[in-house]
Amino acid sequence: MISFPRAYFYSNPAQSLFFFGEGPILKCQVGNALHELDEFVAENQNRYLVTFLGYDLKNEIEVLKSENKDFLQFPDLFCWNPAFVISLEKGNAPIYLQGEKSDFSEKEIENWLNELNQPKKELPKIHFKSQISKSDYLGTVKLLQNEIQQGNTYELNFCQTFIAENVLDFKSIELLKQQIELTQAPFSVFLEFDQFQVFCGSPERFIQKAGNKVISEPIKGTIKRGSNLEEDEQFKIQLKSDPKERAENIMIADLVRNDLSRIAQKNSVKVEELCGIHTFETVHHMISTISCELKENLKFSDILKATFPMGSMTGAPKISSMELIEKHESFKRGLYSGSIGYFKPNGDFDFNVVIRSFLYNLEKRCLTCSVGGAITIQADAEKEYEECLVKVKRMLQLFGDDQGI
Repeated sequence: MISFPRAYFYSNPAQSLFFFGEGPILKCQVGNALHELDEFVAENQNRYLVTFLGYDLKNEIEVLKSENKDFLQFPDLFCWNPAFVISLEKGNAPIYLQGEKSDFSEKEIENWLNELNQPKKELPKIHFKSQISKSDYLGTVKLLQNEIQQGNTYELNFCQTFIAENVLDFKSIELLKQQIELTQAPFSVFLEFDQFQVFCGSPERFIQKAGNKVISEPIKGTIKRGSNLEEDEQFKIQLKSDPKERAENIMIADLVRNDLSRIAQKNSVKVEELCGIHTFETVHHMISTISCELKENLKFSDILKATFPMGSMTGAPKISSMELIEKHESFKRGLYSGSIGYFKPNGDFDFNVVIRSFLYNLEKRCLTCSVGGAITIQADAEKEYEECLVKVKRMLQLFGDDQGI
């Protein structure tokens, strides 16, 4: 068991935030979780708070259920007021954003930076197994397309999980370093508390509040990187001009625009970028940016009830898509396709989408890596399956596993 929680928010090689130390913690399951979160945030205002939101909080927002197998048994909601928050900027001394400098804090920062800067070491060989076979995946896509034909959904995010059980011991810092090197993702997070560890290399922002402005940046549309500059540019052009990928992205951008309109001041919802192509370490993504000005006197739960779970991980219409996800997927999503982020002392916040992630329960020695993609009536099941493998392959290869895929 871990003596106290730690979190590391890594956005680029030059800047990161390190959270550590004992402090008030809220852990709860679906039921009254959002109300408890509002109260906890109010009781700990003017502080940095690390927070995660499990996908299954949907059951508290809408009349839904989660009955698929839960391999990891994470809480549905976690919020922590850490003793220390440190800004780490390349070439500069650590800056204390929360907590007073002490021998303890200086030692923890020194140890953390030393571990991060050590040469990476090989991780143990670990074999992952998908909870759904390729043939079952292809068959389920056909069933979902039948649901689309019947008008029950227009687009649905269908996911599978890769699971490793009886996992050999490994140092969390080693996986963190290698994942950072692999993904170079702007919304990367490492979090550990109790027997739980999260290694998230997310490229996607769920929602950010700065002052009275909120933005959301859904991703829909993915293509692999090329082996050279010319091929890379061709892939970007291919993604930008793909009618299926554009249709997916526009549909979710419209869903997010509608979600934000429920909490927005009149006529303030704007699509700042539609179907922009953004390049990451291993893939290109199509991203749209939607913003609004918030109504007055909203609690955080009011914002979540309008926007969570994020449309890019559900589909449209959102409620019927989530019902079909529960029916056709083979695992409880838990934190996967939920969100991790933090509140600032001034009430601003920034939350990601939990994708490209390893989730680990040390007590159960169970490690998972989940992946999904959007299913539309035009979707080619084989191509959707291959896109999933593109997203997950290099993640699993960190543990030397090619067999799992």
